[in-house]
Amino acid sequence: MRPFTYSRATDPATAIKQLSGNPTAKFLAGGTNLIDLMKEDVEQPTALVDITTLKLAEIKPIATGANKGGLSIGGLGKNTDAANHPLVRQNYPLLTQAILAGASGQIRNMATNGGNLLQRTRCPYFYEVAMPCNKREPGSGCGALEGVNRLHAIFGWSEKCVAVYPSDMAIALAALDAVVKVRGAEGQERSIAFADFHRLPGDKPEQDTNLAHGDLITAIELPENKFADRSYYLKVRDRASYAFALLSVAAGLEMAGNKIVQARIAMGGVAHKPWRALKAEQFLAGKEATEANFKLAAAAEMAGAKPLEHNKFKVELGNRSIVLALQMAMNGGKA
Repeated sequence: MRPFTYSRATDPATAIKQLSGNPTAKFLAGGTNLIDLMKEDVEQPTALVDITTLKLAEIKPIATGANKGGLSIGGLGKNTDAANHPLVRQNYPLLTQAILAGASGQIRNMATNGGNLLQRTRCPYFYEVAMPCNKREPGSGCGALEGVNRLHAIFGWSEKCVAVYPSDMAIALAALDAVVKVRGAEGQERSIAFADFHRLPGDKPEQDTNLAHGDLITAIELPENKFADRSYYLKVRDRASYAFALLSVAAGLEMAGNKIVQARIAMGGVAHKPWRALKAEQFLAGKEATEANFKLAAAAEMAGAKPLEHNKFKVELGNRSIVLALQMAMNGGKA
């Protein structure tokens, strides 16, 4: 690990000022991803600004604004607290399931909600500094494109990067149409729709999100929805514990009788960002909740997949996983 300076911020304005003045500084919250990256020499910040004491951990109902009636989750709250909060469990069980599917209990006790969204890819070419990686070193090439790419993207990839985004929590947030609240370098507050928060790689795979340097995630807002009784998070992985998703599906259904009023489906392990299955959602609107329709919706979504040499299995896996997640959602999470 390379030398760095350390400071502890006492309020959001001070934290943002300290970070904004140094283009190679980083916020330090749970540190469950950043410290690993520093140890591997992937990240090389010259300064860390500790924000763990900022009062941005509260979970509370939203009383005003566009998401009135929804729930606000503090950016510095711990994953464990978010997953186990009564209002999350009652009204957003999809989020609880997704958080509990990720990492280990010890890591969830340390990891913050805002930090979870900022996880960097687990692509082995990104972590191995001797290998080319445009995300780590722009212009060096993508080792995974022609290398071992079993774990990599089948949607939205570019010639510059085929890495996938690792968070489970974020897949549920994508399906729930969450909004990320951010405070910027000039003190301004703004809201970012979750669909616009993360980026596809394009020509700049080193940019994971649309945050500017110095931006601080203060909260995540969850709008009201009618998915609580019919939602499910399905995670397919190589082993049952402490493994990132080969592919995951967050599914929520709003029903009127046996007719689907609206569906929300997001996928993990398939793209550089949480992938909203919009074609599947559009197909299901107004349809009956049958296995046949679930299969047609999955096929409509997966038809746009562009697998690489070693991950063609993800297309069929995606088809089956979307169907299963929707079936489990219809059954209230029961097999």
